[in-house]
Amino acid sequence: MVILKITMICNSQIMNPDIDIIYYTLFPWENAYSSVSLSFTREFCKNNRVFYINKPYSIKDYWGVRNTDLAKERQADLFKNKMRYEEIKELPDNVVAVHPPLTVPINFLSDGMMYRKLAEKNNQVVVDTVRQVIKDYKLKNYIYLNCYNPYHGALMPPDMGQMLNIYQCIDDMMEEPYTAKHGARLEDEVITKADIVTCTSHQLHNLKSPLNPNTHIIHNAVDLNIFNKALEETYPVPEEMKHIKTKTIGFTGNLDPNRIDYALIQKVAEKHSDKTVVLVGPVNSDEFAKNGLDKQKNIISTGPKHIRELPKYLQHFDCVLIPFKLNTLCASIYPLKINEYLAAGKAVISTNFSVDIRGFSDVIYLGKNETEFMQLIDKAIAENSEEKIAERVAKAKQNTWTARVEQFWKVVNATLEKKGNLVVRG
Repeated sequence: MVILKITMICNSQIMNPDIDIIYYTLFPWENAYSSVSLSFTREFCKNNRVFYINKPYSIKDYWGVRNTDLAKERQADLFKNKMRYEEIKELPDNVVAVHPPLTVPINFLSDGMMYRKLAEKNNQVVVDTVRQVIKDYKLKNYIYLNCYNPYHGALMPPDMGQMLNIYQCIDDMMEEPYTAKHGARLEDEVITKADIVTCTSHQLHNLKSPLNPNTHIIHNAVDLNIFNKALEETYPVPEEMKHIKTKTIGFTGNLDPNRIDYALIQKVAEKHSDKTVVLVGPVNSDEFAKNGLDKQKNIISTGPKHIRELPKYLQHFDCVLIPFKLNTLCASIYPLKINEYLAAGKAVISTNFSVDIRGFSDVIYLGKNETEFMQLIDKAIAENSEEKIAERVAKAKQNTWTARVEQFWKVVNATLEKKGNLVVRG
């Protein structure tokens, strides 16, 4: 029996500072936008040592980014087939970033002997990386946490010594062409074998809980220390916005092809020609240009910004949008940005895309249809007040990463006790 010293916190939740976390994630630490795994890591590292393992570059991935500074830094190790340790400068020393060796791109293959053989080789790249981390840091008590990457390194084999294999499900893989081809099937296989499964939304929980009885909802959240700055600090107008003389409608986040309703954004710009629409985030879809957003005079696209820069933009927005499509994919989404917007005190206008977004109907403006969505923009700006700002911030304070991590450890501890390898000391 493994007996671990644990720390009780005031609300009777239990934190486990003696357990290390190996966190393998689809979302690299250097991403230009916030992610579930990096947000959890910021909170985990307050009590635990975290080994943040990036998804490896495939050879195709590497070729696409080969001219970036970070890819050049990694080049020598990648060409030697070596993993490398890296530093995430914004996080403390007890977060160790790890970048694995290259893998082979195989998603284009059909399921069959060739795919499975190459998939096993790719899997071994991640397993060997984890083994090296365990050896180098002499890890004894650790959990393996996989954020949304069932392709390789999905779970660690029993001989690796992990206390638990945990899988985080954050989107419906059946609803995106790339992930539907292999990812959806592989994810279901992983979920059936994991010790714990967490889902970010009610819809995902409905889909995945039949596969594993130890499946729990742990919603996305907000780092108040970052987003409250939009209310607490005074920032100069960002360079891209200095020429704006109108009211401003804002959006922050990844402008991807499957969630964002580009036609709706274009109609917002046309209908509200007396305002300026500012889109802060990477453009990862040709729908942006196809819908004419690149030519619309009152639309500004700033490109990607670090999460800590977002309050500087949010402070100067008169309202903000969540212009998600009404589709099956979005029905499973609890967006990161909802609590980030609210923590910044912003008036939020959203499409009615999921049961989880409807849970915010007391503090946001939900458009039942396109016409109402357009009308709510003026309403949101006109009704803005200190009282409404306070209500939004209060709602965000109910949804912090601190609270989510406490919820996470409660689930972990309950599972460890059932397995007989945790003794709780009061």
